[in-house]
Amino acid sequence: MIKLNAVVIGGGMITKQLLLPVLLQEKKNGKISQIIVASRKKITIQRLIEEFPEAEIKGYPQIKDENPYAWKIALEKLQNPGIVIIATPDDLHAEMALFAIEKGFDVIVQKPLCLTVKDAGKILESSRKKGVYVFTDFHKRHDLSLRAVQYKYKKGEMGEALCCHAWHEQRREIPLKYFRNWCERSSPLEYLGTHYIDMFYFVTGLKPVKIIAKGQKKLLVSLGINAFDSSQVFITWSNGAVEYLQTSWILPEKNPCLSNQGFQITCTEGEFRADNADRNSNFSTTKDGYEIFNPYFFKPYLDWNKPDTDQYLGYGADSVIQAINDCLRINEETNNLDKNQAFEKRVQMISEFEKTRPLPNQAIISTAVIEAGKMSMIKDGAPVFIDENLIPHYE
Repeated sequence: MIKLNAVVIGGGMITKQLLLPVLLQEKKNGKISQIIVASRKKITIQRLIEEFPEAEIKGYPQIKDENPYAWKIALEKLQNPGIVIIATPDDLHAEMALFAIEKGFDVIVQKPLCLTVKDAGKILESSRKKGVYVFTDFHKRHDLSLRAVQYKYKKGEMGEALCCHAWHEQRREIPLKYFRNWCERSSPLEYLGTHYIDMFYFVTGLKPVKIIAKGQKKLLVSLGINAFDSSQVFITWSNGAVEYLQTSWILPEKNPCLSNQGFQITCTEGEFRADNADRNSNFSTTKDGYEIFNPYFFKPYLDWNKPDTDQYLGYGADSVIQAINDCLRINEETNNLDKNQAFEKRVQMISEFEKTRPLPNQAIISTAVIEAGKMSMIKDGAPVFIDENLIPHYE
């Protein structure tokens, strides 16, 4: 059985809390061989190695205490069949994805794919030219409550989309603790809003045509960080439907869950609404206080067969595992083919995946909206239009 060698670029929160547990679990399941982590600081690698001894992580940098290009060294060392998982600040995604594609490695990118339509177009073109699978991790697509909306909509039970309200807000520890070094280069729209932009597209298949966005700078600026506290975006879609999307990342530290989030959509024949944070499953413990518990995202449970072992389950893992399984399928079905036949088979399989997965042809939709939204926010709500090639422009 073929196993994938994996490089994770970035040693921050998402790597520690989700990606490494998933990769370790998939290693135990016989899908992953070597796990390599590349980060800017050597101490980050050392901490991850200590926390995940079973993963037998090989990390970069190995010599210097700090190396912003350690990820390139890791990719030079990666052996095929290999997969590159990008979990870095959003503005670094494009360069890293294009480098990995050029090396011929399949890629998983934490949402968003990148920040500009120009870069998304380059990734799309390069991935198709090289026959490389590039998956953006929009894990909301794997939340069964939201998949149900898509099911009923595609079956015609909802009718035609009219309007939508989505919200995604997180505690201030995100920009103040985890992302302090780069949050000025992002906003809650890029980091959080991209999920529910993609969700509206995932459900309806519509394209965005007009964006009006506002953003506020109050709290973070007062703390020395020149970043938006919150944003409100009106997205007009190709059938005239409007989505109102609100995001922020300055909720109080005592908010009982990291994220407040939800999705509501009204259509001509029906409506759906859900609080995607409060699943009516709550704890109160001496250790953690009051906790709004979401059992569906990504949580540890006792393994049925090895009760002394943690098993991680949830849609946060399902998304990454889907991409890993896709890449395994591609490698297994091309393993015994000559170079030309393998390339043709790769292209054929990726073309099929483009219909149902957030590959660049789909991920570019949310990139167009967040780029247009940032343009509108900078000009205090000026309308930004998105043309048929998904290029944002002022009137």
